Amino acid sequence: MTDLAQNRDPAGPLRPAPPVSLDAALMSAPSPADPFDAREPAALRRRRAKIFAHRGASGLFPEHTRAAYRRAIEEGADGLEIDLHLTADGEPVCFHDATVDRTSNGTGSVAELSLAHMRTLDFTSWKTPRLPGDYGGRHQQLMTLADVLELMIDAGRDLDLAVELKHPSPYGDRLENKALRTLLRFGWDPETSVIPAGEFGQHAVTVSFMSFYPGSLVYLADMVAPDKLCALLSSVTEAHVQKRLEKMPLAMAVRPVVAAVMRGTLRDSEALVWNGRAGIAGPGLAYVKDHRAEVKAWVARGSRLRVWTVDDSQDAGLLLELGVQEITTNYPARMLQAVTPAGRG
Repeated sequence: MTDLAQNRDPAGPLRPAPPVSLDAALMSAPSPADPFDAREPAALRRRRAKIFAHRGASGLFPEHTRAAYRRAIEEGADGLEIDLHLTADGEPVCFHDATVDRTSNGTGSVAELSLAHMRTLDFTSWKTPRLPGDYGGRHQQLMTLADVLELMIDAGRDLDLAVELKHPSPYGDRLENKALRTLLRFGWDPETSVIPAGEFGQHAVTVSFMSFYPGSLVYLADMVAPDKLCALLSSVTEAHVQKRLEKMPLAMAVRPVVAAVMRGTLRDSEALVWNGRAGIAGPGLAYVKDHRAEVKAWVARGSRLRVWTVDDSQDAGLLLELGVQEITTNYPARMLQAVTPAGRG
């Protein structure tokens, strides 16, 4: 047992919440809260949802690069969304895939490569052959969690950071522990989940934690308040099952087991939201369209909704009608315009 989780719940698998009548939940719930704190600047309160840049401004620049993060901040995104893996030498690095093959000129698993080796790879040419000079050189684009925190602290305004812990990880809960230790090194307050920013601490970086793996959120709950925990949700389709099976031996034989495990994980994640152990529900756009009643009930019960990945203004309009308070997008400037009433930007 680690020093960051002395009170970790040793209980077994999560138990789904008992069935809840959606009509009863909607009738008994308090009115949904305004998506913005009254203390927020007026310009921000005029917007109808917060905008998180998905892997940075990844529609324009290579995902998870310094260029993508800087562009998102410049465009006015309310927050950044990042994915974390651990390198072979234990550094939390911002990267989506388990391997570097898709988005670099290298090959191999992130977990088996050192940070120093990853720094030598080219993570931009696959998407953007030429980067603006003030966004850093080609070998300055790989970002660690510490790099992102430095960038956000120096931004000169309040920002949110949504950290997704990528599982399964060969390092287990070391991923969470390393992330927490990095945050603590930057002055993160576990009670508020805030890192002071600005020369006189007049700004803040507010951190929330996300995962598709419910065990990650249960583990973090010993240090992190429920309103800073986000259960990520995605409908389990045949296509999703097939993708999970791609590199598995005897794929056809284990298909029923894999599908059952995936659906069980989804139920456990939904239970975290229903039970209030995760104050933020993080469904994908397709999940929202398939589960509108549940989404309305969660909003009415006081949960926040952070929906991914939304790049179309019509989809943004649907989410606003449902009461969704936070939207994750590859195109922050586009979505900022979509959620801001005309003439009130």
